[in-house]
Amino acid sequence: MNVIVCVKQIPDPALPGELDPSTNTLKRDGKLILDESDSYGVEMALQLVTAAGGGEVSLVSMAPNDETSGLRTALAMGAAKAVLVSDSSLAGADALTTAKVLAGATKQLGDADLIIAGTESSDGYTGTVPEQLAEVLGLPSITFAKSIEISDGTLKVDRQTEAGYDEVTCSLPAVVSVTAGVVEPRYPSFKGIMAAKSKPVETVTAA
Repeated sequence: MNVIVCVKQIPDPALPGELDPSTNTLKRDGKLILDESDSYGVEMALQLVTAAGGGEVSLVSMAPNDETSGLRTALAMGAAKAVLVSDSSLAGADALTTAKVLAGATKQLGDADLIIAGTESSDGYTGTVPEQLAEVLGLPSITFAKSIEISDGTLKVDRQTEAGYDEVTCSLPAVVSVTAGVVEPRYPSFKGIMAAKSKPVETVTAA
């Protein structure tokens, strides 16, 4: 089973955020870390591949300055490889543009059985990118997943609602956005951190 996870690399929320005075957008020119909300998606993907008995987890991301620090964290958790789209023309991109870019990045990795994303990023909070990504790719989408199971080629999701949860099924391939707490993300081991340094990260432009 092959799973692609969309991950966002963000400025460290423990540090004071700064705005670029020329654009009034968040400055992203320093080291970026893996968004905590996306660590749940990476862990969910790793568990699904293990349960399937084979396959791999790949990553797609969009970040400036060829930044890979956050991606290396996800690779250290156990993902196999990544595609990073880094292009100055994408600075300040809106949610739909981001979805289109991530859709293109997933195609660099070939066909996947499942694409996972966090419900929303910690520095944007639009909550729309996963659904837009599904629309661009022409795939079914299930949002706010609190549990995921795959059986006989069918995706089964408990979808979080205000009153509890809905039981939703759909065929694969599909796009799923997961909530925080869907699983407990693992900490990268020393062995995983060392291995991540040599795992392939393909950096491409928007073109």
